Amino acid sequence: MLTKAQRHERINRLVHSQAVYSQQELQDLLREAGVEVTQATLSRDLTAMGVLKGPNGYVLPGSPASVAAVPGDSAEALLQRTLRREMRGIDVGGNIVVIRTDVGHASVLAVELDRVRPDEVLGTIAGDDTIFLATRGNMAAAKLARRLKNLVEHN
Repeated sequence: MLTKAQRHERINRLVHSQAVYSQQELQDLLREAGVEVTQATLSRDLTAMGVLKGPNGYVLPGSPASVAAVPGDSAEALLQRTLRREMRGIDVGGNIVVIRTDVGHASVLAVELDRVRPDEVLGTIAGDDTIFLATRGNMAAAKLARRLKNLVEHN
């Protein structure tokens, strides 16, 4: 029986070495490697590891497959690149900022937003192609939307 850390390492290696599109597929690959894991445990492992599911399968945040990481980059620089690549639109409704992405890309951007943790944001919810950012108020929402737009538009 593997420890959680050993399981995570196996998952990491599998996700990095090939395209994996579902938990069932990952569970089968782990089984082939001699690792028995329930779907519930695998789901918890993926969440704990921050594994994201995008249109090209599972990726780890910050990996070359999710964001072209540059050594020494700040979280803000990663966010800027991810915004430029993923954001298709942004709007404000009261204290909520709504960001649109292509289908399957919202979680990638949401992870980078959570990593930066803008002061205005109380919480983040990501769906398949939409991210809701609850802010501290209407003015905070407008300020955050401007800041994110500026990151996309400027170097």
